[in-house]
This record gives sequence, structure tokens and C-alpha cells, in this order.
Amino acid sequence: MEASDIRMQVQSTPNPNALKFVLSVPVKAEGKITYKSAEECHTNPLARQLFSIPHVTEVFFFENYITVTQDGNGDWDVLEEQVRSKIMDNIKTHDPHFKTEEAKKPASLAASPELARIEQILDDTVRPALQADGGDLQILGLEGNTLMINYQGACGSCPSATMGTLKAIENLLREEYNPNIVVQMTQ
Repeated sequence: MEASDIRMQVQSTPNPNALKFVLSVPVKAEGKITYKSAEECHTNPLARQLFSIPHVTEVFFFENYITVTQDGNGDWDVLEEQVRSKIMDNIKTHDPHFKTEEAKKPASLAASPELARIEQILDDTVRPALQADGGDLQILGLEGNTLMINYQGACGSCPSATMGTLKAIENLLREEYNPNIVVQMTQ
């Protein structure tokens, strides 16, 4: 495939510090990954290149898009052009099947029917909206009635995610899972 055959669309997100770069080719064949520094990108040269741009603080790969988050001090008009250029210069050699060193879930998380039910509720209701906005969430654990989550991509530093979205997730899980559940965000 020629680089001229690859199309890219840039979408804003609810997070003023994040843009979503949607491509006509996959960037991550399976799963998703968030990078918070160039040092984490040893299996993904494209992500490493994006961190060479000043002000870039996070890069999120999922399906056919890359969400880039900046520190708030950069000019998006300049940064957007730099990100576009880095992506287009590197996408032909990018392997969407790159491997990631994902942390293994503890057996208690993987085997938990409670967490399986929560994951299903989130998959059916919350995740599609978060993914449409260039982000996602990860469940870190359930202790008693407290669910710990971590936002990814554009959601990670979004002002509305820390309060509004978190409360909406909690209310949804109270309706569909457990009226006493509390949802907490971790970093």
C-alpha cells in the first residue's frame, strides 16, 4: 500500500489537550495500549516518534486510531501538523501486530464473575462512547464495593472524566449491577 492510499482524519475530543487521529488502516490489531513516555515504546517505533514532538505527554493506540495528548502548553495548530507528519512518515512501516508487555491480571481478577459482569456492562454501555472520544478505561480491581478504574487515551487527563464521567459510570453500575458500588479513579 502506498502512503498516498492512506487517509487520515483528525477529530477533536472532549479533552482540550487531546486529538484523535483516525486512519484508514489499523494501528493496533489486537487490544489497546497507552504510552506515557518514549521509554515505554520499545516495540512501537511510531509511538516513539510521536514522543519526539515537544509537549506530547501520552499516546494511545486502538484499532485504527491514535489519540495524542499534550501538556496544555503547545499550540494545537502546530502540534497537529507535526503529529500528522510523523504518522504519515512512519505508517507504511508500522506493524499493527506489534506486541505489548501487558501486565497480567491477577487470577482473582481474571476469574471473577463479578468483574466479568461489570466488564460486560461497560462494554455494552460506556466503552463505545469513551472510544468514540479517543479513550477507554481499564478495570484495576474490585475490593468489596469499590471498583478501581484507570482512564486511557483522551480520557486520562480529561477534566470531565474525573468527575462527570466517573459519576455517570458509578450511577450506571448502581442501576445495573450493585446499588452500593463506588467507582474510584487511580493513576
